[in-house]
Amino acid sequence: MNKDRTVLAFSGTLILFSLLLSLAHSRYWLILTAFVGANLFQSAFTGFCPLAKVLKKIGLEPGQAYR
Repeated sequence: MNKDRTVLAFSGTLILFSLLLSLAHSRYWLILTAFVGANLFQSAFTGFCPLAKVLKKIGLEPGQAYR
């Protein structure tokens, strides 16, 4: 699995997890959903993703989007 797929999988997991927590506990968990969505949106234009930087240091192979 390369960095691009890992970023997408991690983001999708966080979004689903925060949606479930907002239904079960508090609507404030939707702030996490909004943060992840905003980060994905800005990374589409800038190419900067904090998670991709961490994954690069771990040694995951680069994909096409995040190098």
